[in-house]
Amino acid sequence: MMRMVNLIRKKREGLSHTPAELEYIISAYTKDEIPDYQMAAWLMATFLQGMNREETAALTIAMARSGEMVDLSSIAGIKIDKHSTGGVADTTTLIVAPLVAAAGVPVAKMSGRGLGFTGGTIDKLESIPGFRTQLDKNEFLDAVKKHSLAITGQGPAIAPADGKIYALRDVTSTVESIPLIASSIMSKKIAAGADKILLDVKVGSGAFMKNLPVAIELARTMVDIGILVGRETKAVLTSMEEPLGLAVGNSLEVKEAIDVLTGHGPEELRRVSLLLGAHMLVLAGEAPNIIVANKLLLELIENQKALDKFQEFIVSQGGNPKLITKKELLPEAAFKIDVKSEQEGYIQHIDTAQIGYSAMVLGAGREYKGQRIDLAAGIIMRCRIGDFIRAGQPLAVIHTNDLVKGQESRQRILKAITCSSIHCEKPKLILGTVDNDGFKEYVS
Repeated sequence: MMRMVNLIRKKREGLSHTPAELEYIISAYTKDEIPDYQMAAWLMATFLQGMNREETAALTIAMARSGEMVDLSSIAGIKIDKHSTGGVADTTTLIVAPLVAAAGVPVAKMSGRGLGFTGGTIDKLESIPGFRTQLDKNEFLDAVKKHSLAITGQGPAIAPADGKIYALRDVTSTVESIPLIASSIMSKKIAAGADKILLDVKVGSGAFMKNLPVAIELARTMVDIGILVGRETKAVLTSMEEPLGLAVGNSLEVKEAIDVLTGHGPEELRRVSLLLGAHMLVLAGEAPNIIVANKLLLELIENQKALDKFQEFIVSQGGNPKLITKKELLPEAAFKIDVKSEQEGYIQHIDTAQIGYSAMVLGAGREYKGQRIDLAAGIIMRCRIGDFIRAGQPLAVIHTNDLVKGQESRQRILKAITCSSIHCEKPKLILGTVDNDGFKEYVS
């Protein structure tokens, strides 16, 4: 009979767990047979001693099997999922999902709500009038079969061990662990049932991974897990040194996604979305390489089939289709506040996390789980790194329903943006990819 105290000691001493031991730890903790204080001790031992790739894969499988495993085998074709590690103005899912579905590849995605300064896809979709973000299993499968696309909130039945463990990690200073982060992300992706997985790993001031070596390590760990459990997985590493899009906030980001699907929108958001979509088409066997896939996606934007698919997706989940041409149907804030530059010069640095927190102050994000958010609140950025700004020129526009919060947000934005008389280069947007062959630097 296994005893948790022995397993804590084993990991504390730097020894490796067997798959059976990890299955016991996850199963027993999910059933409340292991107390929080023992699990906290084990998490700290794991944080300090780490895990090898076989342990991390076994932990991920145990966490995935702690709840319902979604079966997508009744849906024809190769089902693909996409996950971002989180960032600011990261609206790619709302663009990539209809794009890839319009190309004939089924996208069956379970998404979460935002916490902190990272926006959740479900929150963004809930700004669409009438849109249903909670589908039961049959509704979810039927929607993918009929429309090649469905996005639903991730219920408590999917990888419940992850939710319980993450809550404990958050209060025991054991969040920043590559094996624990990787198993958290991949357990949910594996339980959600997709055949292949594309990961968008963010790197920079607005990301959890602040530098490239650590981001590569996380990406490699997650790719290894996917391969070990028979789910082909690829990671694209993209910059979060500045907000990806210009819109930060739920309804504002939906509007920006529509702009991109109509052939407009910020160039950076468009580039990353097209690249992610292209990798998804190649993974699904719909295109032989990235160049062909990118051309196909551009055609789907130009002939409006991607936009039509987005509208079809909205209708299928109860939303108002008119907002495609009448974006004013989305929630709009009562006040707009210009954040004007107090100096002249080139934008040297943007503390992207602080931009995210500035939006959270307005109510666009959550400080704690379950907090109600303001779907209309947010920020429209008016500058990027490398831009020349004159004194009095807008750096951003705040959208708010609370003028007091608006002024607090304004002060945060001013502190987050650094100007200098020295010209600087724009940050590299796409850093590289990680697959079975390791890391490859991206050459544009």
